[in-house]
Amino acid sequence: QVQLVESGGGLVQAGGSLRLSCAASGSIFSLNSMGWYRQAPGKERELVAISSSGGSTNYADSVEGRFTISRDNSKNTVYLQMNSLEPEDTAVYYCNAVARPKRLSQVQNFWGRGTQVTVSS
Repeated sequence: QVQLVESGGGLVQAGGSLRLSCAASGSIFSLNSMGWYRQAPGKERELVAISSSGGSTNYADSVEGRFTISRDNSKNTVYLQMNSLEPEDTAVYYCNAVARPKRLSQVQNFWGRGTQVTVSS
């Protein structure tokens, strides 16, 4: 149906930057929202940033002003530019897409496998 593949995670020092990418592929009729969630050890998965198909964005308070989400609809790709990273940003980052596969009449929720981001102090 719809596959999401993340890239760009890694190890960075506090204050540094990373850029995550997530490309959607497969039998896609439409892509609605695309976004990023993260899950730190022992914690629940939380929303980081989300971009609607119309271009509006929403951010978690903890990343507002440091992270920027953007989309390239021609490539079915969403990006997350992360600046001024803090050790508290360490987590597995998951790409999420709400999309309608071609063979279905309803939208579904899709997840990538996740990419590790580690910020050292």
